[in-house]
Amino acid sequence: MKEQTGLDRLTSLVAFARAGSLGSYTAAGRALSISPSAVSKSVQRLEQRLGLRLFHRTTRSLKLTQEGHDLHERALRLLRDAEAIKQIAVAARSEPAGTLKITAPLPIGLHLLAPELPRFRARYPKLLVDLRLGDDVADLIEGGIDVAIRVGDLGDNRLIARTLAPHRVCAFASPAYLAERGNPRHPDELVGHDCVNFRFQSTGQALRWPFRVGDRKVEIVPNAGIIMDNSDAVAAALIAGGGIGISPTYLAAPFVERGDLVPVLHDYSVDRHAITALWPESRRGNPNVKAFLGFLAGIFQKPTPWDVTVATHASRTTKDRADRRRKPYDNGIRG
Repeated sequence: MKEQTGLDRLTSLVAFARAGSLGSYTAAGRALSISPSAVSKSVQRLEQRLGLRLFHRTTRSLKLTQEGHDLHERALRLLRDAEAIKQIAVAARSEPAGTLKITAPLPIGLHLLAPELPRFRARYPKLLVDLRLGDDVADLIEGGIDVAIRVGDLGDNRLIARTLAPHRVCAFASPAYLAERGNPRHPDELVGHDCVNFRFQSTGQALRWPFRVGDRKVEIVPNAGIIMDNSDAVAAALIAGGGIGISPTYLAAPFVERGDLVPVLHDYSVDRHAITALWPESRRGNPNVKAFLGFLAGIFQKPTPWDVTVATHASRTTKDRADRRRKPYDNGIRG
């Protein structure tokens, strides 16, 4: 019974530490793979045992009391020590096994990682892969994440970073739209076109379209008739003939391959940031992390296959336009 009581206390401390770091029972439950109500009950049991109030609770927020703040710091140290012990044990194994927690933005997880994970699992059948999709930049170490895929570098010196590939964006439109409205040859010509834009969920701001014009990088906010906060929805609207829009090349490439989308203004396209893998220093010797990083190298080849696809079709489109312009002249010579 004493052993079970000690385990309950440790469980309560873990739940409290996660809730204190993440600011909500829902986020803590997601990090621990349990329900928010289970986190809440664990914290309540801890408060009852200690005779202390650890959180100021409202319907919208969860804030540490002064006593809670002091205990939170100690609980985090305890969890860090426990994590270090776990990583020493894991590093002693040569074969990947157990749970691998990964986080990635929704589009990258959906289009690049998820289709490849069955192949990864077939190679390492003792691994359970827990992929969490979203742009949350909460503390990856306290969240227990093994590897994070992010666009750009979080700039956390406790994390090791490896650039995987450029995050290239390009303008696209459907063949039907371009046949009706024409294909712009310069970013300035977008003024006369219908546009579909993307809005960031985190900030509510519309995407500024980046282009390389000469030796300058310029950004344009088009007068869009449709604005969406999901990249796949933007692509769906473009395929349906909604106009011209910006999309990551990895997302658009399959549609380009099938003929549903055509690259527009490709000669002006740019790399916005880099797609980066990040993992805690404590995972340096972790065989699960090593195996996954090696697998990522196979997905993010250089050059990336999706950039090759888009560039090839853009070149073909440019050549076709040039051939059409020359054809009347050539016919005249032959006549």
